[in-house]
Amino acid sequence: MEIPVNSPETIFRLRDGSFADDLFITAVSRLDFFNQLSGTALDLPGICNAFDIQPRTADVMLSLFKAYGFVTEKDARYSLTDTSLMYLTRQGRYDLTSYVASLKSRPVCADMLRVLRSGKPANWAAAKSGEAWAKAMENEAFTSNFTAGMNSRGTYLAAGLAGTFDFTDRHCLLDIGGATGIYAQVVLRDNPHLRAAIFEKAPTDRLARLSVAESGLGDRIDVVTGDMFRDELPGGCDIHLLSHVLHDWDTPGVTAILENSYRNMPPGGRLIIHDAHLNEAKNGPVSVAEYSVLLMFSSEGKCYSTAELGDLLANIGFTDFEYRPTILNRSIITAGKRQASR
Repeated sequence: MEIPVNSPETIFRLRDGSFADDLFITAVSRLDFFNQLSGTALDLPGICNAFDIQPRTADVMLSLFKAYGFVTEKDARYSLTDTSLMYLTRQGRYDLTSYVASLKSRPVCADMLRVLRSGKPANWAAAKSGEAWAKAMENEAFTSNFTAGMNSRGTYLAAGLAGTFDFTDRHCLLDIGGATGIYAQVVLRDNPHLRAAIFEKAPTDRLARLSVAESGLGDRIDVVTGDMFRDELPGGCDIHLLSHVLHDWDTPGVTAILENSYRNMPPGGRLIIHDAHLNEAKNGPVSVAEYSVLLMFSSEGKCYSTAELGDLLANIGFTDFEYRPTILNRSIITAGKRQASR
């Protein structure tokens, strides 16, 4: 699939970074974060204790502020940079905290504070009458609308995935949590020798079947209904794909999904994690750190760094870890399962 010359990068960033401003305003106006951190250096537990926030949400906030150049990390301890000391503290010569705090009455800032302190996601898109994302996905009307949006995103991003990994020697792709299966469809169009299976829970599985039927690939793609946390993944597929799946879950959930993949992958199989990944230092890219705020706010997850995922994969038994950028600050992390010893 050919990637268009004109990039939708600005559109993606406006949408994906939509809650980063609110996290910054909340930290300044409701946590007094920069004044409290001034003159000291704290580790992650210290940050959590000092501001009464949870480890996952603190991690997302610190990654954002590192990416913005407001916080620096040394020996796992966080302190302010010269920029934040000058502009975001009372002792700074050009203190702008009152200017930022003038927006503290934005309704979403109250929601953001609750998420930071509870560690639990808010309703999707901060809707007052809605539900958290994972619960809302059990509603067919919400699922249909949400999946349509992810399908439109996937149509573009799948081209970057398909062009970055060589599927020549593979025969079956398992698209885990694949929604409508848009990524599998794009890959199969570029690789006519491949078959695929989409593993999805109800009610999204129904949408996957409709999408596959409309794609004209119904003779090459199966849809298997199941829950990746409760059911074993189908066996027999030598390439597993997790595209924009892991970022919806906290570390225990991510571990459970990866373990399920490893158990049900044949020896010599390979896993592809396609997502927006932070770098090893967790201080960029900026757009990924901003996107991580949306995920923290609306789901149980965040954007993971290459180092975090590398450690999880190695602990489970995956080998031959590789990282490759695709498009729009997306990337793939691949890892293999060793061939059985003879």
